[in-house]
Amino acid sequence: MSNDNASSKQKVTTTDEFIKGLWRDNPVFVQVLGMCPVLAVSNTAENALAMGLATAFVLLMSNILVSLLRNFVPKQVRIASYILIIATFVTVTDYAIQAISVELHKSLGAFISLIVVNCLILSRAEAFASKNTVWKSIFDALGMGLGFTFALFCLGAVREILGNGSIFNIALFPDGFQSWIVMILPAGGFFTLAIWLLIINGIQTKKEKS
Repeated sequence: MSNDNASSKQKVTTTDEFIKGLWRDNPVFVQVLGMCPVLAVSNTAENALAMGLATAFVLLMSNILVSLLRNFVPKQVRIASYILIIATFVTVTDYAIQAISVELHKSLGAFISLIVVNCLILSRAEAFASKNTVWKSIFDALGMGLGFTFALFCLGAVREILGNGSIFNIALFPDGFQSWIVMILPAGGFFTLAIWLLIINGIQTKKEKS
């Protein structure tokens, strides 16, 4: 009976770790982390989705390795070790994207390499993976990674639809549609992010009151 209760508690815990990154502690809409790639590469849905998935992959793999090595890495060099681990998977991701699509690699540019210093990944390694089991770290990384990807896609989709009149380069409106050029410019990123933050905060506030 006690084993069943422990198993049930473990499932609830791991599920909660996954869900918190998707919504309650979303890295973009709630914690406002990783703003550099969020604003810079979310001018199209394709770029946003690619950057989100690349970041999620690096986060997942680094969380796993940090959790596995948490009892072997000296405290004095833990940050340097985490950065080395993250940089290794960023390099793998960089080469993989370049092999899949050179055009996409050029669109993302230096922001692929900047995943190394994404505060989301380093914070999850330091605050969670270094203190928890591999299983919990996997769920944490999946939740945060997919939450980050979801947020980037929300921004990229809105900016591409209004800025280009398309989604994934598929036209959505007639030829007479007047696109909002500002949406694919840097200012459009700030404007779109502000609108999404307003919507998400409004939903959460309404939920707390009910």
